[in-house]
Amino acid sequence: MMSKRVYKWKDGKSLEIGRKTLIMGILNVTPDSFSDGGKWNTVETAIMHMKEMVAAGADIIDVGAESSRPGFETMSAGAEIDRLSEFLDPILQACPVPVSIDTFKAETAEYAAAKGVHILNDIWGLQYRDEPGEMAKVAAKYQLPVVVMHNRESKEYDGDIIDSMRDFFTTSIDIARKAGLREDNIILDPGIGFGKTVEGNLYVMQQLERLKVINGKDYPVLLGTSRKSFIGNTLDLPVEERMEATGATCVMGIMKGCEIMRVHDVLPISRMCRITDAILEAKQ
Repeated sequence: MMSKRVYKWKDGKSLEIGRKTLIMGILNVTPDSFSDGGKWNTVETAIMHMKEMVAAGADIIDVGAESSRPGFETMSAGAEIDRLSEFLDPILQACPVPVSIDTFKAETAEYAAAKGVHILNDIWGLQYRDEPGEMAKVAAKYQLPVVVMHNRESKEYDGDIIDSMRDFFTTSIDIARKAGLREDNIILDPGIGFGKTVEGNLYVMQQLERLKVINGKDYPVLLGTSRKSFIGNTLDLPVEERMEATGATCVMGIMKGCEIMRVHDVLPISRMCRITDAILEAKQ
């Protein structure tokens, strides 16, 4: 069952969660992303691709200026902002749907929020070790929705992965609450491909419905499986041949209650999501 929320921003843009599966289109303006690095790293190509994704069915555009591919080296907030500075204003002006910023650094988030970004997308779930709680303060200052992704340094778990993830989200939610962020601005992300083995990712996919409710409250869940290495390792496929398997994970995610799919291949995946929604909503 989908969580229902409506977000509205001062610039007139809005987003409804729970009416249909939402598609978040990935717009990497990085030279080194694991699957499409360098393709969209000029303003002209970035805006062109953004418009293509919106026309193909994207409800949100997620802008990333730093790769989070396996083994990536963290860039400074200053360098990240410098890269974003060329892209963010033109994208915000041209994009007809809400724009999220994919960053785990509070300084970058502050810069983007001040520019008018609509959603924060944090791969460290408000718990980045170098600045604990700072991202939550930015989200609270602007009262922006924030995607809280599960992540950790180690891929080894003493007990059940899902129990550990639920504890992680409980901590993130507590951090957000203490910072003054409304709980209806929290969106959960199981962090497929982060802090998990291939087998662990498959197990989390199998158990996704157990992450919907944390401490008695139902949260929307964003699922990001697009072209991930667990697909490649499971099926022995290169990055450019993982679209169909990505679609299968999205269909399963919808059936287990996830509301937002973060994907590269917007057109085919949005069609898969739309038919899945139609089947689930069908009445005789």
